[in-house]
Amino acid sequence: MIGTNPFSELSAFISPMAMQIYVVLMVLLVVGGTVLDMIHKQSAKYFFENSKKAAKNAKRTVSSGEKASLAMQTLTSEVLTSSEFANPKRRISHLFTMYGFIIFVVSTAVLIFGYPTEAAAGIWPMLWHLGALALAFGGYWFWFFIRVDVSSEGHKWYQLARADLFIVSLLATATFGLLWSFTQGGGLGWLFFVLFILSSTTLFGSVLWSKFAHMFFKPAAAYQKKLTRADGSQENLPDLDDLSDPAVQARYPDIPKYMGDKPGYMGLGIKREEPSHF
Repeated sequence: MIGTNPFSELSAFISPMAMQIYVVLMVLLVVGGTVLDMIHKQSAKYFFENSKKAAKNAKRTVSSGEKASLAMQTLTSEVLTSSEFANPKRRISHLFTMYGFIIFVVSTAVLIFGYPTEAAAGIWPMLWHLGALALAFGGYWFWFFIRVDVSSEGHKWYQLARADLFIVSLLATATFGLLWSFTQGGGLGWLFFVLFILSSTTLFGSVLWSKFAHMFFKPAAAYQKKLTRADGSQENLPDLDDLSDPAVQARYPDIPKYMGDKPGYMGLGIKREEPSHF
């Protein structure tokens, strides 16, 4: 079953054109939601203003080659391998979720646009199922065991906030998609299909209110941070990733007496919110 295209049986009831139009609409919702998010939060304005400020405070000129190298470092470090996660469990969970989501979305587009009526569609049906499984594995691991609020504030896993909209709709999409694929041919299969469509529509249609757009801003912010370090300009906030660093302690003399034997943010009792999944 994992090697069968789940959309081929669906094509007997819903035309491939309708499925393709739905995918296009979801893409437009993501683009529109991201643009509105940028306007609402003034993200682009912040980046441009911060870049101008950094340029004025720069102590050296960064060459084009160095900028390209920094961009490549950002791609390979923060984007492809998520090296910014200090917690190895969080990093692995994030990578499973991220790559599972990418494989799931890409294989969905390939199946709907390339093989909408073919049950055997090469390796793509297997990738679709494996992507959804990887997404679910990483997402549920994060939700039940790693989530910031659960570990630092003692909140229960079922206590939801608006910030949870992205991960909840993401997990629901993968879960109901798999359940629909495994139960096709009966009333239960149609129930899971409806839930799959509702959750995926929520996922892609709620970009303005969820953390979905964060995945697009995150690489830009990481690159700008590397650039400001390279040109020597002063950043908005000090880098306190390692509070046990003697140089940081010399600059902030009150740190050691609060740290005790616990280096880092937790030693200060500061709630440091982990980066979003995307």
